[in-house]
Amino acid sequence: MDKLKRVLSGNDDSTNDENRGIMGDIDEFATLSWSTRIKMFCFCFVIGIVFSLMGSLVIILHLGYTRFAIFYTLGNIISMASTCFLVGPVKQMKNMFAEKRIIATIIVIISFVCTLIAAIWLKKGLLAFVCIIIQSLAMTWYSLSYIPYARAAVKNAVNTCIA
Repeated sequence: MDKLKRVLSGNDDSTNDENRGIMGDIDEFATLSWSTRIKMFCFCFVIGIVFSLMGSLVIILHLGYTRFAIFYTLGNIISMASTCFLVGPVKQMKNMFAEKRIIATIIVIISFVCTLIAAIWLKKGLLAFVCIIIQSLAMTWYSLSYIPYARAAVKNAVNTCIA
């Protein structure tokens, strides 16, 4: 929209737009209004939930673990990516790979990849389902890293149950 305004007003500097690269695109993304960011976050998050629910519906209708794994994983990826609208993609990546959650992030990403490989290329529904379980546990542990003391509380609860 800004480019259209510049062209119409005669202030078009297209060489600057062409040379700005990915960081310029990210910087332009950061200028979204707060209400637009909230709306886009909600939209992507809801789409992610819909995909995950569609995966659950696939299981209920006995259409196979492979389809379930694909829908469920895509839903998780879209839901996780939706937070980029709240904090921006660069800060999201910094948060994801911060020291306290880097291991959880890597496990989540690996579980996404393994689930999709098991479902799409290997066509092993049961293996994909096992990857979904790992994915869910990893996503839970990753999400808990954003809540102060949540991981410690879970560790204490598990230790209490085991002991």
